[in-house]
Amino acid sequence: MEEKTKLNMQMYDAESILAPLQKLNLMDDFLFDAATGDLETCRIIIELSLGIRIRNIAWKEGQKVIRNLPGNRGIRMDFYVEDDRGRVFDVEMQKRNEGNIPKRTRFYQALIDAPMLKSGERGFDSLKPAYIVVICGFDLYGYGLYRYTFDNRCKELPDLVMGDECSKIILNTKGKNEDRVDRALIDFLHYVEKSSDENVPEDCDERLKHLHKKIHQIKMSEEIGVSYMKMEERDRLIRDEGLRRGRAEGKAEGRAEGRAEGESRLIGIIRRKVSRGMGAAEIADLLEIPCAAAEAVTEALMLHPDWTDLQIAEELLSGENLADSDLTTDFPPA
Repeated sequence: MEEKTKLNMQMYDAESILAPLQKLNLMDDFLFDAATGDLETCRIIIELSLGIRIRNIAWKEGQKVIRNLPGNRGIRMDFYVEDDRGRVFDVEMQKRNEGNIPKRTRFYQALIDAPMLKSGERGFDSLKPAYIVVICGFDLYGYGLYRYTFDNRCKELPDLVMGDECSKIILNTKGKNEDRVDRALIDFLHYVEKSSDENVPEDCDERLKHLHKKIHQIKMSEEIGVSYMKMEERDRLIRDEGLRRGRAEGKAEGRAEGRAEGESRLIGIIRRKVSRGMGAAEIADLLEIPCAAAEAVTEALMLHPDWTDLQIAEELLSGENLADSDLTTDFPPA
C-alpha cells in the first residue's frame, strides 16, 4: 500500500499538491498541528487568545502526551508549553461541539498537575499556574461571548477567588460582543475560522500579520502539501482496504470473524483520531460512517485502552454492538 501511495503522489504537480492544503484553516487539525510545531507561533496564539504578553516559552517535557496509570486513559494535547515565569499553557482546537469540553478540561487539569509533584514531596507549592485554552468553532454556552474565562470562586462571595491558580478559557469564533473585548482577539478568532488574506485587516495587530505569514509559508510548502495528501490518501486506502476485506471475508465465511480483520483497520484510524482529541460525531463526519458506529468504537477504546484494534473489532462484532450501526453501512461499494 505504501508503494501505491508513492506512485499516486508522483501523479500530482505542484498546483495539485498545494490546492488541498490552501483550503485548510487554522481551525483544521492538520494545519493547526503543522503550525504549532513552531514555538513562536504558539507564543502568538497564546498572547492573542489571552490578551497577555510573553517573553519566552519552551516545550514542556513530554510536550504533548501525558500518560496515566496502566489501564487508565491518558491525554494528548495539541500543544503544551511553559513561559519564563513558570506558567504552563495547554491550548486545544475544537472544531465541532462534542459536548465534552467542561469535563475534558477537568481531566486535562488533573493530568497536567500530577507530574509536577514528585513522589513523597510535601506540600503543593510546586504546582505551577496553569491555563487551559480551548478554541472553539462554535458558542459552547450560547451567550455570544468571544471569550469565557473560568476560575474557582466562592459562591457566597463571588469576588473571592480560591487561589488554585488554574484558569480555563473557552474561546468562541462566533462571538458577538465586539464592544467588550479587544479587537486583537476578534481578528484572531475570525482568522482561525477563515485563514486567508481577507481576514488579515491592514490595521490588525502585528502579531496576527506575523502569524499569517507563517501560515502562508506552510500553505506554500510542497513538502507539507505532500504530507497532507499522503495522510488523506493513506487513511482512504486503509479504510477502503479494510472495508473490502471485511465485506469479502464476512460474506464468504458468513460469520463475524470474517469482518473483524477488515473492521480493525478502520478502528485503527478511529483510534488515532481519538488520540488527537476528536469526538465520535466529528470522527463519524470525517470518515463518513454512522455516528452510532463511531460512538461504539470510541467507547470500546476508552474501556479497553490496552486492547488491539482486532480485539476491539471482535468484541464489538461478537456483542452485536454494530448490528444496528455497521461501520460499512453508509459506504458506497468498493
